[in-house]
Amino acid sequence: MKTGRDRLLEQIAEYVCRYEVKSEEAQRIAQYVLMDSIGTAVLALRFPECAKHIGPVVPGAELDGGSRVPGTTCQLDPVHAAFNIGCMIRWLDYNDTWLAAEWGHPSDNLGSILAVADYVSRIRIAEGRSPLCMMDVLDAAVKAHEIQGVLALSNSLNRVGLDHVLFVKIASTAVSAYLLGGTEEEIADALSHAWLDGGSLRAYRHAPNTGSRKSWAAGDATSRGVRLALMTLQGEMGYNTPLSVPKWGFQDVLFQGNAIALARPLGTYVMENVLFKVSFPAEFHAQTAVECAFRLHGAVKDRLGDISRITITTHQSAICIIDKKGPLYNPADRDHCLQYMVAVALLYGCLTAEHYEDEAAADPRIDALREKMIIEHNEGYSRDYLDENKRSIANALQIHYRDGSATEKVECEYPIGHRKRRDEGLPKVVEKCEASLLTRFPRKRTAEIMRQGFELERLKAMPVNKFMDILVI
Repeated sequence: MKTGRDRLLEQIAEYVCRYEVKSEEAQRIAQYVLMDSIGTAVLALRFPECAKHIGPVVPGAELDGGSRVPGTTCQLDPVHAAFNIGCMIRWLDYNDTWLAAEWGHPSDNLGSILAVADYVSRIRIAEGRSPLCMMDVLDAAVKAHEIQGVLALSNSLNRVGLDHVLFVKIASTAVSAYLLGGTEEEIADALSHAWLDGGSLRAYRHAPNTGSRKSWAAGDATSRGVRLALMTLQGEMGYNTPLSVPKWGFQDVLFQGNAIALARPLGTYVMENVLFKVSFPAEFHAQTAVECAFRLHGAVKDRLGDISRITITTHQSAICIIDKKGPLYNPADRDHCLQYMVAVALLYGCLTAEHYEDEAAADPRIDALREKMIIEHNEGYSRDYLDENKRSIANALQIHYRDGSATEKVECEYPIGHRKRRDEGLPKVVEKCEASLLTRFPRKRTAEIMRQGFELERLKAMPVNKFMDILVI
């Protein structure tokens, strides 16, 4: 390594190149993350606002022998393939989640991992060499999760107005450079460029600017990681101190002079503890609130007109991100509104991606219920949210009626996708994946994907190009 280089660049490069993933739990969860992300990506193709982004950057700009995009016939260069896949995975806000000082969705990185692994495998085959296998993909997923997630533990981008997809770009740059054959030195050089890029503003996630960019921002970040990795491996120079150089570095310019550092050694912690969105698409801080609303649906569905107020007790991160009053202008606005999600769940006893569309939002009862909602902060919930041994995402819900009566106060501390509910949650990940695949593939093809994807030893040994073959139309 170069002398005088920012230590964080070296730590990430050393981890990607030298760390051997031995945790059976991490590999097992990585398998579920992979299949959950593919199912979510395929499901997103049903939505025109997502589908319009999928395909070559201009008509005809496909690449024979390039990376495949699941659920399509596309063969693209790995940079734009990463955008396509990343965009699809993130579009419905239905892939995995990580909550800490910074929030994010580590499986966003599968956009780069699948695109690069498929591209490299097909190049190797053309040269008479062996392709990568899916074990390489699972290992890269574990490492990308760890890089993004550990950075998020103590480095809050949101507090300085930056978006979490910066950490996607960092993780994708590192694992892409490694899959492309980069050395530690080259990976560190590529990472220097990722930090020099700076970060996206969070403006598109908050009123009055909430919009669909939040659904393709991760695809943009993961594809940028691939681009920077490719440039570096073509000989582009790196930089020693993109983080720490006074006045001009990331820390002084964009992070209020604070040091960016790892909160814990890099290993397999994040993959083992990652959160799945299992039963419904909803910003994760609202997941337990929606579960509470489902439990109260039967008691209130015939008394909607009698409700005087609805009390939602929640934690600070939910208040910061999804506590919204007033008009909601599009699906991206609605799926990040705590009150909207709770209202739909109380009304219908279910919550689907279609409930965020304009037609469903036209139901006047939703806004009528929103107007009756009061948000209360529970400091204990906020403490437990940050407690490394708990990592809860608690919410509680109570309905009050005009006659002075009320329902019980229903509390949910851990959502079904939490590690503490794995036995309950993982079978539902399988069900969710199968249902999503059936929206795009015939039943026989869906059964084949499920058979290949959810048998871990078979999956690990499978060539990447063969796995991608079964995902294309």
